Amino acid sequence: MKPTARKPATADLSCEVCGLMPEPTKTRLTVANVAVMLPIELLVHALVVQTHLPYLAKVLVLTLTATVLVIWVAEPSAARVLKGWLHAPALRHRRRLGAAPALWRARTVLRDQPGSLQKITQALARLDTNILSIHVHPVPGGVLDEFVLSAPGNLSERKLLEALHDGGGSRSHVWPTTALAMADGQTRALSLAARIADAPDELPLAVAELLRARIVPAAEAALQETDDGGTRLKIPTAWHGPITFARPDEPFTPAESARAHRLAELAEILSHRPVVAPRV
Repeated sequence: MKPTARKPATADLSCEVCGLMPEPTKTRLTVANVAVMLPIELLVHALVVQTHLPYLAKVLVLTLTATVLVIWVAEPSAARVLKGWLHAPALRHRRRLGAAPALWRARTVLRDQPGSLQKITQALARLDTNILSIHVHPVPGGVLDEFVLSAPGNLSERKLLEALHDGGGSRSHVWPTTALAMADGQTRALSLAARIADAPDELPLAVAELLRARIVPAAEAALQETDDGGTRLKIPTAWHGPITFARPDEPFTPAESARAHRLAELAEILSHRPVVAPRV
């Protein structure tokens, strides 16, 4: 079997569109050019000085030779021979970015039995993944565990899915996320409840923000298929009919549905509450 050629480390720095490398620092480029140019310049000077050309001709030859060598020999040779040293700062920065932790949201369904959660946490720990938060939602056939994970930056989505499967999870999904995911659902719901208390008409936008979902237009909602896999949620309202929300590939949990319905009830109560005139 023919061995696979190892990819140079600097190849990761080349632009995916034009294929060019990033510009090295001026200091490193100057040092590299001098290191390549100095031996050649010494050799050319030694050869020209030994000739019997007039002084002016020697100066002209040396000037033209030095110019040609810099343009055609020194810079290309330095970029090729000393590539690793020239781009060392960019390589170090790339490695630091690759090692920096990344945040993921993950959902998986586990059996509702002792040891299930321990098994899946051990599978994630083998990938140096840290569980920052966990929420458990009862669902038919088990429990739906929702995690916020801090994982090494070079860890792929496929590796995380394999770890969830090895830990006994099923119907697993993972999504890249941000630090905003650390705000738990209850906190978000209370914050949005305060927003609705001030303006009940903000209900559709508030629920969409709470669920990280899209508001489905009424015409599109009328064409909804019966089996949507739980990725659509309809919230009844008393003043302008039901509102439908969609979140493709991420079914709504019972807890999320309950929070959205409670926000709708709060908006309905506030919108129908009589306005009390201030006392004079």
